[in-house]
Amino acid sequence: MLDPIIIIKTVGLIGICLIIFAESGLFFGFFLPGDSLLFSAGLIASSGFFDINLLIFLCIVAAILGDNVGYWTGKYMGPRLFQTDRGFFFKRKRIEQAEEFYKKHGVYTIIMARFIPIIRTFAPIVAGIGNMKYRTFIKYNIIGGIVWVTSVVSMGYFLGKLIPNTDKYILPIVIGIIALSFLPIASKYILHLFKNK
Repeated sequence: MLDPIIIIKTVGLIGICLIIFAESGLFFGFFLPGDSLLFSAGLIASSGFFDINLLIFLCIVAAILGDNVGYWTGKYMGPRLFQTDRGFFFKRKRIEQAEEFYKKHGVYTIIMARFIPIIRTFAPIVAGIGNMKYRTFIKYNIIGGIVWVTSVVSMGYFLGKLIPNTDKYILPIVIGIIALSFLPIASKYILHLFKNK
């Protein structure tokens, strides 16, 4: 695994924002390390490498803009892609499933999805495909972006302030964050397996 500290110091603040933007709503962004990147950036900010307020502000903007791109991509490209059945992924029923999902779980899905890798990338796209009202989407998109970025960056920042030389333990910490963020997906999958037995 690449050291996130080295990645962050290489790409800088603009690079971090671009990664957060891509992971928040571009199809190819699902593999990017959003949680660990924000946490590590907060950790580095604790040593004065970044201004913590500027870091949080710019990452919030990047996250909100990324989700917006995802929403409009889903809204305008989704109907064309799903108009007729084209293989496993592009089926008309996927739009109906998306609409049902948001009816069942409500608009809070946009906030909760911020904390779950992969789902974080596709939630705004599905919201656009499922015809969620933009006024509703943007409200929860902003709340989700603020809560996600502020909480994850702040955790890294305050841990860096509390424990000296935290950067020595960055890889185990990042692995722990990744494991925790995938826990909801793993739990749901395990429960699904048991229900189908």
